[in-house]
Amino acid sequence: MAPAPLEVIDKGHSTDAHPAPLLFVHGAWHAAWCWDDHFLDFFAGRGYRALALSFRGHGRSASDKPLRSLSISDYVDDVATVAARLPTPPIVVGHSMGGFVVQKYLEDRDVPAGVLMASAPPRGYLGSGVRWFRRHPWQFVRTSLSGESLAYVSPIEAARERFFSPSTPEAIVAACAARLQEESARSGRDGVTALPRPKRVRAPMLVLGALDDGMAVTPAEVHATARAYRTEATLFPGMGHNMMLEPGWEAVASHIDSWLISRGL
Repeated sequence: MAPAPLEVIDKGHSTDAHPAPLLFVHGAWHAAWCWDDHFLDFFAGRGYRALALSFRGHGRSASDKPLRSLSISDYVDDVATVAARLPTPPIVVGHSMGGFVVQKYLEDRDVPAGVLMASAPPRGYLGSGVRWFRRHPWQFVRTSLSGESLAYVSPIEAARERFFSPSTPEAIVAACAARLQEESARSGRDGVTALPRPKRVRAPMLVLGALDDGMAVTPAEVHATARAYRTEATLFPGMGHNMMLEPGWEAVASHIDSWLISRGL
């Protein structure tokens, strides 16, 4: 069976200064749009080819199976499918669940570099799940029983708690919340059982986090991720989980750009 068509937003062109394309990988409940608001134009304007995919069943990507049964392995295959179409291996940038997917993708593949933004740590989603249960036990129980979670992340105040800082303008939170969609229940279970193996990853890694991200990924988990990949984390103050949409996203993008330039990428 042919793979389902995947949505890919593709901007800019590779240049002599930046020959490797950037492939951006979104997190749970999101799609390629979260990178298109700011990051794709930022990097395209600096001489990179910048692409963002939507996992199957997300955004405008079709799916060959029901959403609830999509696995982390399916998402890794989606990244591999898009990367295989590129003329050279891409630098892969993953956010949240997308960072977890990137870690799994890099176990068996050589790329110029990987970037993890507020990524789920190598030890998986357990910490995030415990925090959700402690703050909203009935939400957690209902989601676990039904396999449906959108109703508990898409209201504006719920989206703020999970994805943004307390000071983020309401319009930014509302614009994101309106575009969120249901996530696969299977992928959530995989985030506890199908853990990455950092020792198999050979690519240099940049690990970034947000100091006001306490619901999805804590600063301590960001530092643990950096240690697993033999590097040090950079954390951005006054910023929540959705680092590519928060006010101050330019500082995050510029940091990535500077790191890539320092490595000749």
